[in-house]
Amino acid sequence: MITKKPKLMMNGHTDEIYTPEYALNPILPYLKKEWTIWENAWGTGVLAKHLIKKGFKVSSEDGDIILTNPPYSDKEGFLERAYKRGKPFAFLLPLTTLEGKKRGELFKKYGVQLIIPNRRINFIMPNKQGGSWFQTAWFCWKLNLPKQLNFVELEKQELKSMGAENQSEVQDDK
Repeated sequence: MITKKPKLMMNGHTDEIYTPEYALNPILPYLKKEWTIWENAWGTGVLAKHLIKKGFKVSSEDGDIILTNPPYSDKEGFLERAYKRGKPFAFLLPLTTLEGKKRGELFKKYGVQLIIPNRRINFIMPNKQGGSWFQTAWFCWKLNLPKQLNFVELEKQELKSMGAENQSEVQDDK
């Protein structure tokens, strides 16, 4: 049987991963408090809760900027729709998003800026042990970042503090 799903989504991998709060730290300096953030891949609401906790207004229907950790099996669709809407966006995506002819054409046509953490984000993965096996970055457009490639440090303290706190958030959402 032929499937159109990317290999990343095969072999038991899932789109069901949750964003730890510290993953927002690299993007926060570029967000305006007066913006309504459109979290258009709301899922269980973990990312939206983090944004609200940071003092942002969040909507699941529309906003001034799109900010999300979209399902990786449809990352191309999310990028296409975001560019067509013309609103600023920030998507937390695997670095492998840079690969591929169609996505390359989108980036060439519209542009893209990246915020690249110095270490992997330890996503919360229900029913799985261990951390993330892939590196991610914030793929941004119209956020006026200082450079095309922005390398940031994720503090070890941020990584240590996310454990039990975020696991309980995921449990609360179910």
